[in-house]
Amino acid sequence: MKTVYWISTALLCLFLLWSAYTYIFSKTTIDGVKELGFPDFFRVQLAVLKVIAVLIILIPQIPLVAKDWAYAGVFLFFVTAIVAHAAHKDPFVIMLINVMLIGVLVVSRVWLYKVY
Repeated sequence: MKTVYWISTALLCLFLLWSAYTYIFSKTTIDGVKELGFPDFFRVQLAVLKVIAVLIILIPQIPLVAKDWAYAGVFLFFVTAIVAHAAHKDPFVIMLINVMLIGVLVVSRVWLYKVY
């Protein structure tokens, strides 16, 4: 039971940390976010919020209500990414990856309540 939760949560958190890192340090990602039409401050804000979400999701002492809000915020990020990439007419595979990440998010969130 805990294995499903921890694998899905680890995958989700690793992606969020990698994404936050690229938002700050990868020229390609920085240029890509600008090309999607988002202001530069939004890129930095998303990077910080992703790190905060990871901390909230991973720290066991944080109440489940806060974890629910973190999951909701990450879900909104993925939905926003899908819409932005679709509007920009990016390759379908990018949107598919975001949909799969939503699946990982849902598995992590559902199993959270089975573990705690």
